[in-house]
Amino acid sequence: MRVLIAGNWKMNGSRPMLAELDRIAEAAAAHPEVDVAIAPPFTLLADAGPRAGHVLIGGQDCHPAVKGAHTGCISADMLVEMGARFVICGHSERRAEFGESDALIQAKATAAQAAGLIAIVCVGEDEPERDEGRAVPVVAAELDGSVPPASTAANLVVSYEPAWAIGTGRTPTMAQICGMHAMIRAKLIQLLDEEGARVRILYGGSVNPANAAQILACEDVNGALIGGASLTAETFVPIIKAAADIAR
Repeated sequence: MRVLIAGNWKMNGSRPMLAELDRIAEAAAAHPEVDVAIAPPFTLLADAGPRAGHVLIGGQDCHPAVKGAHTGCISADMLVEMGARFVICGHSERRAEFGESDALIQAKATAAQAAGLIAIVCVGEDEPERDEGRAVPVVAAELDGSVPPASTAANLVVSYEPAWAIGTGRTPTMAQICGMHAMIRAKLIQLLDEEGARVRILYGGSVNPANAAQILACEDVNGALIGGASLTAETFVPIIKAAADIAR
């Protein structure tokens, strides 16, 4: 299974930041055994595509409708028109800040897949849920509600992101990461049969050059969804290199 290293620039970046994408694209070309992806702000999509090279460019969110009176929203078809290949659905920040439900996230992912995009569906527990010992049932329920039932390994990626570890510098133990990914794999097989065994599962939560190799070595960790460390080539490229070493 090919490793996927995906960067989420979130609400960061203007045109000068595309120089970082140029350097990331050079690294992606040098390590063809790794799939590399970047989700810039929508305002940079049109400019990012022509200079991305081997890097997949995608969106950070989409609306479930094809079109309509949804001020400020972006449809999956609009992303495709801008050159996007994937879209992130249900990032923990959207679940927390905008109250996005599992049903809405599934609708967004279904719309993305219908438009020809890969849906990166995010799941994960918050700190109280982890501390109360409810992390596994919480994530299992999110998978039940968020994964489109007709998904395939070609149009679905799942990202496990413990919300309490995003941008905090904290990470779960390797045993916690490996255990959660094993549960997610079993759940995907339950939901999608044989396709579930081939869906890539990413880890997202304060991944950086210092811990990437150890995290990526966990069974059923098929890559990473990276926030802050994806904003510069200096911190993102070493993670690509770590993934390449494992892929070999």
